[in-house]
Parts: sequence; C-alpha cells; structure tokens
Amino acid sequence: MTVESHIVRVETQREGEILDITHQVQTIVENGTIKNGVVFLFVPGSTAALTTIEYEPGLLADFPSILERMVPRNGSYEHERRWHDGNGHSHVRASLIGPDISVPFEGKKLMLGTWQQIVFVEFDVRPRDRTVIVHSIGE
Repeated sequence: MTVESHIVRVETQREGEILDITHQVQTIVENGTIKNGVVFLFVPGSTAALTTIEYEPGLLADFPSILERMVPRNGSYEHERRWHDGNGHSHVRASLIGPDISVPFEGKKLMLGTWQQIVFVEFDVRPRDRTVIVHSIGE
C-alpha cells in the first residue's frame, strides 16, 4: 500500500463561503502514482468543514439557510460568553458538518456521483488562509 500526501490551500473572504475543491482533489489523484484507492481530506481548525454537495445556486443558498435555522448566528453560546470572539456559532456549525471526508477513486478517477462535488465550507467570522490535508491511500 502507498500513501501520498498533498496540501490544498484555500483563501476565504467571508463567513459562509462554500468553495468547490473537487478539481484540485481530482488533479492530485490524477498526478499521483496510486491508481486505485481512497483520498482522505482533513481541514485543521475548528471553524471550517468539508462535505459534498451539488454545487449549484439553489443548494448554495439552501445549505447556509438551514444552518442559520439550526445554529443561528445570534443564538446563545457559552463559547461566546467566554471568549467574546463572535464565532460561537461557527464552532458549532463546523462540528455538525465535520472536518474530514473520504472519497474512493478507481483508475485515478474520483468516484463521486454525477452531481456531487467536494466542498470546503468556511464558518469563521473573518477571512482565513486555510490548509486542507489530502492523503491518497491505495495501490
């Protein structure tokens, strides 16, 4: 078994930004030496997340809307009372979505659904320079 490690850099400008990183991940897989395996992605930090979504305008509006209803910005958060940094809701939202995702690949092609893209979601209240760790594992 072989493991290859890469980094995808993401610069965000605002809270709630959703960025399609599928192409960057597919390029990593295509340029690697592993033909069949799984790519594991992880974002260090507690106010960002990774998931899949159909990257289209309707869902790009629906996803933040449902998060606002579930975890409102102006809700009551102990984190906010302790740190006064304005991002208590950011931590909770990121925790719900999660910091990682795994996608199998075959013949150096990600095995995503037709309308499924890998997305990075920024939940922090300020612009950030992020790193997504990408490990390809397989043969």
